[in-house]
Amino acid sequence: MRIIGGLCILALTIFIHSCREQTERTQVSKDQIQREEIPLIVEPALIYGIPEDSAIVSKGRIRRNQFLATIMEQNGVDGETIYQVNQKAVGVIDLRRIKSGKEYVIYRKGDSASSAKVLVYKDNPIDEYVFYLGDSLWVDHLQNPVDTVWRTLSGTIKSSLYMTILELKANPELVHKLSEIYAWEIDFFHLDMNDQFKIIYDELFVNGNSVGIHRIHAAEFTHRNSPFQAYHYPIENEEDYFDGDGESLRKTFLKAPLRYSRISSRYSGRRFHPVLKRYKSHRGTDYAAPTGTPIYSVGDGVITEARYAKYNGNYVKIRHNSVYSTQYLHMSKIKKGIRPGKVVKQGEVIGYVGSTGLANGPHCCFRFWKNGYQVDHQREKIPPTKPVSEEKIDEFYAYIKPIKRKLRKIDYPEDKIFLDTILPELASTTNPVIRSSRP
Repeated sequence: MRIIGGLCILALTIFIHSCREQTERTQVSKDQIQREEIPLIVEPALIYGIPEDSAIVSKGRIRRNQFLATIMEQNGVDGETIYQVNQKAVGVIDLRRIKSGKEYVIYRKGDSASSAKVLVYKDNPIDEYVFYLGDSLWVDHLQNPVDTVWRTLSGTIKSSLYMTILELKANPELVHKLSEIYAWEIDFFHLDMNDQFKIIYDELFVNGNSVGIHRIHAAEFTHRNSPFQAYHYPIENEEDYFDGDGESLRKTFLKAPLRYSRISSRYSGRRFHPVLKRYKSHRGTDYAAPTGTPIYSVGDGVITEARYAKYNGNYVKIRHNSVYSTQYLHMSKIKKGIRPGKVVKQGEVIGYVGSTGLANGPHCCFRFWKNGYQVDHQREKIPPTKPVSEEKIDEFYAYIKPIKRKLRKIDYPEDKIFLDTILPELASTTNPVIRSSRP
């Protein structure tokens, strides 16, 4: 029995040892497999459907009177493809509104001599239109992700509003926005040193770069020690600006017929004429600006004259009502379509700055008529448009209360700009296709 027991123990020991060796060999085999280098197959990144490693990219800018069809043809795209892709563009982009100076990008595949497979037209930093010219033809309207940032800015005028904004390293578009909001309240051609401003606004960013101002929510501009407040408030499906009492900042007329320039000569009963070299009355206000600067109608009205005269040069005259008329002289040209009998709206372009007629430099001589007599428009008190209605005034006060409190807390630290936070409800984090002709 002892011999049989010993043999059983020996057999069991041999079996256990054999299993252990097999396990160790299996583990070694696994380790060897893990250490072996297995080649990874990485698919190349695609650019508009073209493998990145074979994409050939070229860039350019739209020239004056150049069309996308011409660019396609110059890059090897045949006429039938151009016709078909133009048909696909209907409803996605109006090809008649392609603007000179805008950037376009051409993508080829593999060979610089091959025809274009994709054309991208960049209308602005946000919007781009992609024309697919390969086997499948379609047009996409894409938008780059936009971040909307809530910002506050305050400053003191030392030279000009424009220079102050630049010194604060803020977006210069704020100058244009402020001049529009306060066009009926403040003469931005004649600011005083030490005038001050506070602004609460939304700024748009694409890839960390500022691409524009979305909206000014509130502002306070202190001009000649008088504060002028402005609050954005949507009313009757329109957006407008009102003061703290609900009075509209929009008056019957704009302060000036140019967005931003300087006054070179004021209304005067006796002025030395730079061309005639003698003293005579000057029944208007001269706004100096580069040739071609747009001239705007200061109010709604009807064109009564639009022609050339020996001394006035190219000029336009507008009747606004039974009391007021305005006149705009020395234009380089009158805008196409501006003729007697045409109805124009406030802020509509009617012509462009020039030096035609009796003028020694590019400017717009602006004349203001009241009851048939020329008067100094800067001395006229123009009535405002409708205020917030009594039914809406409590809602208006509640709407502006929190932003009014925030505006009050902004001080005037020298040359400092404040950045608050991104507004998540306004920020975009995707790159959606807005309109597409994709099959």
